[in-house]
Formats: sequence, structure tokens, C-alpha cells
Amino acid sequence: METIEGTVLVGASFEPIRGRVVIEDGEIAAIEETATDSDRIVLPAFVNAHTHVGDSVAKEAAVGLSLEEAVVPPDSRKHERLRETPRADRVRAIRRTCRLMERTGTAAFCDFREFGVEGARVLREAAGTERIAAFVFGSDDPAVLDVADGFGASGATDEDFRERRAAVRERGKPFAIHAGEPDASDIHPALDLEPDLLVHMVHAADEHLERVAEQDVPIVACPRANLALGVGTPPLRELLDHTTVALGTDNVMVNGPSMFREMEYTAKRFDVTDREVLHMATRGGAAAVGFEYGLVERGRPAKLLVVDGDSDNLAGTEDPVSAVVRRASGLDVERVVV
Repeated sequence: METIEGTVLVGASFEPIRGRVVIEDGEIAAIEETATDSDRIVLPAFVNAHTHVGDSVAKEAAVGLSLEEAVVPPDSRKHERLRETPRADRVRAIRRTCRLMERTGTAAFCDFREFGVEGARVLREAAGTERIAAFVFGSDDPAVLDVADGFGASGATDEDFRERRAAVRERGKPFAIHAGEPDASDIHPALDLEPDLLVHMVHAADEHLERVAEQDVPIVACPRANLALGVGTPPLRELLDHTTVALGTDNVMVNGPSMFREMEYTAKRFDVTDREVLHMATRGGAAAVGFEYGLVERGRPAKLLVVDGDSDNLAGTEDPVSAVVRRASGLDVERVVV
């Protein structure tokens, strides 16, 4: 048995209580209100719900480029770099990104893997030595599901996706797809495929959101990446009003995979509450792919983030939720329980 004392952000409302979390056999056994002198803030560890960690070999290689020039296959800067980089170097770069994510509070990430079966194997090899959990959305051929946890489509622009979607459904694995990133033209076709997860939805309008609500499809928003690639601003308030929303940092070549940075930008840029932002960064991402964690509640897996509330950065803050969402950084992380 282990106990962690401090201000604990409990449940879906992240209600702060002074006390301790009791952990037994990797599970939250109890949350107890009790006197404590600890300045720690205890909260769920993050789930980064959309990444492309393969391009960890090409950080800042896309500065100043458009979406198409930066990341669209097959001739973008990203794909050039991936093709020319030896496999061992790609594995090493992904492994270092996994370590960075874990050190900065992330317990799990959901990655869209390029290059089919081989791409999924590269990620499995890289992440297999790390404590962080990788949920792999494979690409190209449904045969990738022998290695991957689900299938990730780049967009509903190819008739072959209907066949792939049927094959993925037959395997009982989740199907995720990019939609509404450069424009709205692929949103209805994506929804026609009855996906389990949508990514981006920058250009979603009312007609799309009504279908999202009817189909109960969760969405991953990546606001910083959308800004960096010049595709627009997601209607985050409207997305939240219609479905479950998670946060992702997207391409490592464009963004550092920091959920602290993603939360701060989201909280300060959009019409959302700090608690909504924290939910997107924790339970929203976990729920999107069926993970049981993402909240500090009795009976859930103990995937926790412990932040030093008395760091030079956080000392004096009046609201622990806002402190974590708007101000905290990886330098304030005391421990990640994964």
C-alpha cells in the first residue's frame, strides 16, 4: 500500500480536497480527507489523445510551411524526412519523445502511425521499453491491426476507406479519422464511415455537429497545431456542447508534446472553463479510447500526476485547478505514477 498526500483533485469536477490517495495493487483504493502539511497537487495523469511521434526526427523542419507542404503524404517535408531517416534513428527519436511525455505528466498517448505494419512495429519497439502507454492507430492496410490497437485514417478522400472501415469493424477495433482540418469538405464523408473518433474538426458547422451528437462520436482537438499550420481555430465551445472532447498535441515536428502548453493555450484562447480543459487533457482522452483511468476516483487505475504546489512557479496560486491548467509546466512535476 502507498499513500500520496496533498490537495487531491477528485472526480470529474476536480473538486479539491485536502487529504491523501491510497493506492493498492496499482488501483486507487481510497481517497481520504485528512490533515496534511503537503503542498502537493494530486491529479489524473494526462492522456495525449492525438500525436504523430514518428516525426520526432524532424523537429521544426516545417516552420513556415503550409499543412500540405509540412505533413500531407506522400511528398511533404515530414514524409521526406521519414523516408530518409534510418529505422534505428526513428526508434531512438520516438523513445526520447515517450520519455519526455512521461516526465511532463502524460500516462498514455494515442498515435496515428504512418507506413502501415512497419510503422506500427517501429512504435511498438520504441514504446515497449518505456513506462508510458501507447495506443497505436495503424494505417494503410487493416492487416496492421495484427500489431496496432486501432485504425487511423488520414481523411475520407478515398473510396477504399469504405472497404477498410468494414474490415476494421469486422476486427472489432476502433476506427479514427482526421476530418475538417484544412476545410469542411471531408467531414460528412468521414461521418458516413461511422467513426469511433474524429480528429481536428476545425471547420465543423452546425450541420456537422448535429450528426456528431447523433452518432455520439468523441473529438480530439489540437489547437496549437491548427494555429502553427495555419488551418484555423476549432469551434471548441460548440464541440464541447455536442460531444466528448479530448486534447492532443499532434505532430512532434510542429509542437513539443506538452499537455501543459496545450492546456494553457486552450484555456486562454477559447470560451471554456479551466475544469473543462483539464477534463479534455485527462478523462476526455482516456474515455475516447476506452481507458478506465483519467479521474481520481476509488476503483480506477492509479495513473496520477503529482505536482509541487510550492514550486517557485506555483507558490501563491489561489486555485489548484487553474494553477495546473494555466501556469504549471514540466518543471513543477514531482512524480508521475503510471
